[in-house]
Amino acid sequence: MTGATTIDGFARRIRSGGGGLISAWIGIPDPLFVNHLAQEAFDAIVLDMQHGVWDIGSAAVGIGQGRLAGKPVLARIPVGDFASASRLLDAGASGIIAPMINSVSDAEAFAKATKYPPVGERSWGPTLAINHTGLSAAEYLATANEETLAIAMIETRAALDAADEIMRVEGIDGIFVGPSDLSIALSDGAKLAPDTAEVDGVLKHLIARCRAHGKFGCVFGSNGERAGELLKIGFDFVIAGADTQQLRSGAASAIAAARRVQAS
Repeated sequence: MTGATTIDGFARRIRSGGGGLISAWIGIPDPLFVNHLAQEAFDAIVLDMQHGVWDIGSAAVGIGQGRLAGKPVLARIPVGDFASASRLLDAGASGIIAPMINSVSDAEAFAKATKYPPVGERSWGPTLAINHTGLSAAEYLATANEETLAIAMIETRAALDAADEIMRVEGIDGIFVGPSDLSIALSDGAKLAPDTAEVDGVLKHLIARCRAHGKFGCVFGSNGERAGELLKIGFDFVIAGADTQQLRSGAASAIAAARRVQAS
């Protein structure tokens, strides 16, 4: 055996349920921003390619910057962009988050793009992933289906209704709940209210279904406090706010501190 024997151990950590993982969430398409946030005590980094403005090239460099800092990097792809999913895994991503997985057929298409045969139909070409991990080609092929993750987003009424069936699809490793879209769906478009008791009830139900199917659960938290609440609910992987929120919050705090001292 040459080099490492697994891709980065992240898949085992998230499946173990050992206390919950906290991830950064980055939509600003600057790989150096990834490196800076990766210096903090995040367990992972997520690149948001759905609402952020990453492209494949910048995301590939961002993945490398995260790994350089010793952190696994996942990517959320645009809706239905399963071709990008396999390319990001080739670039060394530890997992793919796919939005708007609303049915078994959506889940099957996602798994097909992210898993090698016999589970799926992912095409061979993980040059950067092999460079990053130090695995031989044979080792990567033998471990990739287990060590790289396909995470289906549950964020609509249709997805809620099909959640059990989606989790039963071979190759779907876990789910990621989007509370904002979920709150819009549950209110028939009347409100954006992700941090409410109604949404929490759905989140608790989904975690129970994850446990029943032996899957892990991930969720977006609007800030650090909300992330802590979601960990208490039982989620295995949480976001503690987006990069833009953290950047502006830090700036606002510094400005307020300066004005406070000036006025004292």
